[in-house]
Amino acid sequence: MNINTYLAFNGNCGDAFQFYEQCLGGKAEMMKYGDSPMADQTPADFKDKVMHARLQVGDQVLMGADSPKGMFNGNHGFSVSVHVTDPAEAERIFNALSQGGNVHMPLGKTFWSPAFGVFIDRFGIPWMVNCEQHN
Repeated sequence: MNINTYLAFNGNCGDAFQFYEQCLGGKAEMMKYGDSPMADQTPADFKDKVMHARLQVGDQVLMGADSPKGMFNGNHGFSVSVHVTDPAEAERIFNALSQGGNVHMPLGKTFWSPAFGVFIDRFGIPWMVNCEQHN
């Protein structure tokens, strides 16, 4: 069994997944509503929106889509959590993903981690970056 995070966007999923690909590596694949079997049922101004995005980073997968018109409710009650083993990698990822976003807890040392931070990215997605403590 795999459990993956599926993110909802308000029309900017394509930009977000290109940004995530740049920050996290991996390869993003996207299908637009206008390229789907439902293209003839899609309003003209929504054909360029993303019906399904998938970013594979190692053995992890992040997915998302642009919510149909009137269906986007925001992103509340969760965070995408990135765990690494190197504090320098935690800093790189935190700085890249939080650029243009809203930092709630700057990356810093905690009692459980040499590098932990929390932010909402420029696309409205909440994130946590955590580096494992080595004893």
